[in-house]
Amino acid sequence: MNCKRKMLLLILGLSFFLVFDHYSRKNQEEELQLSDWFDPRKRPDVITTTSWLAPVVWEGTFSREALEKHYGKQNLTTGLAVFATGRLADQYLELFLHSANKYFLTGYRVIFYLMVDALVRLPQIRWGPLRQFKVFIITEDSWWANADLVRMKSLAKHIIWDIQGEVDFLFSMTVTQIFQSNVGVEVLGESVAQLHAWWYFKNRASFPYERRPKSAACIPFGQGDFYYDGAFVGGTPLEVLNLVEEYLNGIIHDLRLRLNSTYEKHLNKYFFLRKPAKLLSPEYNWDADFYPPPQVQYVKVAQQSKRRQ
Repeated sequence: MNCKRKMLLLILGLSFFLVFDHYSRKNQEEELQLSDWFDPRKRPDVITTTSWLAPVVWEGTFSREALEKHYGKQNLTTGLAVFATGRLADQYLELFLHSANKYFLTGYRVIFYLMVDALVRLPQIRWGPLRQFKVFIITEDSWWANADLVRMKSLAKHIIWDIQGEVDFLFSMTVTQIFQSNVGVEVLGESVAQLHAWWYFKNRASFPYERRPKSAACIPFGQGDFYYDGAFVGGTPLEVLNLVEEYLNGIIHDLRLRLNSTYEKHLNKYFFLRKPAKLLSPEYNWDADFYPPPQVQYVKVAQQSKRRQ
């Protein structure tokens, strides 16, 4: 009996392995290869591939048709989280939502996560098909002291409690942005970083990294890849949660040492240590105060406020 039982378990185990191997191979065959949708040769005027071989997405480098064919079969849902409180909400939230409703991942399911304070009056939006929104009230009354800290704490809490089981990809954006043209499936990836439009065209030695050695955000002189913008970041919910938790741990470390570094500098340290799988060009967050250079052929998202750090 024991011998038969062992044989049965062996057969069941082998069957499971074969089924798993079959589906694993099938998934590998169906996996989208970078060369299927991305051609860096189309834009010789800009950086299109990093030293760790991640694509830098510029207009002209990607095939939307190939991407749509791949992602259209996957029944995806993407989350877009935005933090809006006080006067920023009054001034920018309606513009942000109208533009995102029109241009962000049209044809795909999107859940807008609005993180607002209790005093915000939500704008009336006629949501397009496959769109829905959820409101998370910011309960901390100290958000004005460090808006980024409260924003990230709230985002982490809601990823764990609400978001991670609802979406395949998640993006976090600042409310001062406005979509100006289609931002589609070319932005999807496991870990997605936004190149800073201002610092992209500057020498790396001048990047405003945190340089104090005791800070958790420190990147020593002579090191670093790019300078990333904290206004637009995304990936899978787990990857975004990892980023937020590293930022919060870094803030706690620095506060104990009476240091105060910015969210964006902690973000840059995170992506320095954990290279993003995909980078978005300055076209996806161009500063509206400046006329775009020839390299920026299409402004996909415009930043409406002056932000120099």
